[in-house]
Amino acid sequence: METLDGISAGGFTDSESTIRGNARIAVSQTLIKGICTEGVMKMDKDKAFLDWLYQWEQSLPSLDLEETISDPSHVAVVSEDLVKGFCNAGPLASERVAGIVPAVVDIFERAHNLGVHHFLLLQDTHDPDALEFSAYPPHCVAGSEESEMIDELRSLAFANLFTVIPKNSISSDVGTGLTSWLDQHPEIITFIVVGDCTDICVYHGATYLRVHANILGEAKARVIVPANCVQTYDLPVEAAVEVGAMPHGGDLLQRVFLYQMALNGVEVVSSLT
Repeated sequence: METLDGISAGGFTDSESTIRGNARIAVSQTLIKGICTEGVMKMDKDKAFLDWLYQWEQSLPSLDLEETISDPSHVAVVSEDLVKGFCNAGPLASERVAGIVPAVVDIFERAHNLGVHHFLLLQDTHDPDALEFSAYPPHCVAGSEESEMIDELRSLAFANLFTVIPKNSISSDVGTGLTSWLDQHPEIITFIVVGDCTDICVYHGATYLRVHANILGEAKARVIVPANCVQTYDLPVEAAVEVGAMPHGGDLLQRVFLYQMALNGVEVVSSLT
């Protein structure tokens, strides 16, 4: 608003107001440009890391299983959640997870042929009112088909050697018998970890085994995760929005958590040949 003498209500002439207005616009444009530039730089940085991560996964080395099991009395194969509820029955069954079963069975059979007698199967066996069901749909309730070991493992001729460790959460050690078993078998210093989901129970289980060995000062301990024997589920954004769930990028999370395990001392390999 102007007064009769041409001075604006703010005490400035029209030209001064124009200059100040232009200055504010220029400052705003500079700030916006700076914010955009910073955002682009962050995106470029993220892309560089994701590109590196993809190449890292693609170039994972393999290990020779026979060399790895040079002394089978010191080796255990650890299976995470290879139950029907994650492979072929119930709301959390995943074709991606079911797809690793042949490779896992192959590891079990070859390890047994090489003299391994310790097979630990950590399996979701939930209470009907498990608190975990606030984060995930009810699944693998004790006594249900979903909580049963997959037939491909149950039918192995040496299934009598399996030690099944029930668990009521994503943790392999909290509230389970795993730590007690480890304490009773101090001779086991090589663990081959397979199963699902890579970013949830496999990650928790493999990392715990590594941390447990570190705390005990087991310098020769090895925790090995063959990437072709672990997997996670995929839930695209569009599908997640439809059902009111959080999306879950299977390929990215598989890659990120393989990396995260490797970052913490787990030996992540492409396969055990």
